[in-house]
Amino acid sequence: MPASFSRLPWLPCILAGALAARLVAAVLVQQMVERAPRRLCLIAGDAEGYWDLARHLARGEDFAIYDPPRYVERMPGFPFVMALGMKVFGESVLGMRILLACVGTGACWLVYVLGRELVDQSTGLIACFLAAISPAFVGFSVLLLSETLFALALLASLIAFAKLVKNDEAAGDTLDTRALGQTLLTGLLCGAATLVRPTWLLMAPALAVLFLFFARNRKRLLSRFALVIAGLSLALAPWTIRNWRVTGHFVPTTLWMGPSLYDGMSPTATGVSNMKFIEADGWYRGPDFSEYEADRHYRRAAVAFAREHPGRACVLGLKKLWRFCNPFPNADQFGDWATWLLVGLFELPVLLLAAIGFWQMRHVPCTWLLAAGPLLYFALVHTVFIGSLRYRLPVEYALLVLSAVGARWLMTKFTASRFAVPPDPVLGHSAPGGN
Repeated sequence: MPASFSRLPWLPCILAGALAARLVAAVLVQQMVERAPRRLCLIAGDAEGYWDLARHLARGEDFAIYDPPRYVERMPGFPFVMALGMKVFGESVLGMRILLACVGTGACWLVYVLGRELVDQSTGLIACFLAAISPAFVGFSVLLLSETLFALALLASLIAFAKLVKNDEAAGDTLDTRALGQTLLTGLLCGAATLVRPTWLLMAPALAVLFLFFARNRKRLLSRFALVIAGLSLALAPWTIRNWRVTGHFVPTTLWMGPSLYDGMSPTATGVSNMKFIEADGWYRGPDFSEYEADRHYRRAAVAFAREHPGRACVLGLKKLWRFCNPFPNADQFGDWATWLLVGLFELPVLLLAAIGFWQMRHVPCTWLLAAGPLLYFALVHTVFIGSLRYRLPVEYALLVLSAVGARWLMTKFTASRFAVPPDPVLGHSAPGGN
């Protein structure tokens, strides 16, 4: 970045713009919702459940919704943050949207930090700028859904992983107190992200296996990541113990995996979420209702369907993968042509730039694993479950680091061809954060 530009306060300006855009979105979305009577969110269903859980927490009531009560349907992270917001704003939906606008701005800042750790400051600033102006990020930041908080939490865990791997490469064979604390913190942050969305549970072990594959000193790195898993377990322990007391079973995440799996893999599945079978089947009603048994029933039914109809299961998987990867919105709530074009025409070049950035960083495993690994993992998960742009957004924050690398490569090519400027040396870095 030229010296005259590098002295400008880019990061504060970008973050101020990100917050302003999200505050405007909060007001506009609230006005849209208020036009419809008895409506809480643009995307109905999940938002109402999160709101009720948060209200129960704020009032000191049981963490449960519906009748008969379901105690382990949602992870507690997002309702807990909303409950804190209710302590500050009361049960004001607009106040909650303002809080979530701040959370979304924080996620933009963490995109900058991740880009700085994996590549350099300029890449972090470009990635932060893309996150700040993304129409999908701006819009979803103020919805009463867990995606943006989850993005914030997973970015924090990815940054901790980046620091852990970078410091480990320069460390000796001994594990000092500082390294011990950093390693446990990484696991705790992974646990915090899992407490928002259960899908993140397998990400820490997956990253550990992948980094071990590329590591030079695997024995040393194995000891580090064993502590990461310990930190993850420690973070989830209170929730797991609570679930044992409530259900009598070992449940480290939720008892909603079965219905979610059946939603995406059943005789009536189309690739689009439709949970009407919950009411029709009756497994969540009656005096003998068991949340644990209902979850197991739908798990078995989904697996049985996939075994008996492998061809149909593969077709559904491809449909859901396309819905996950599609740069244009899938949901009917965002189906008007203006929103469809605004989001899609931003997402499409961002994804193409990420592919270019991936190719430029293909020899830097730490960079592309942490930036693209979460998206690849989620694509696989949502090929089985329901796929949608909504579920891609949290992991797309990290992917913007590769989009920024791709943008810099294109800018370097353009300026080099027109003004004979030497290529950007950052694109040849062989280690994360190298400068």
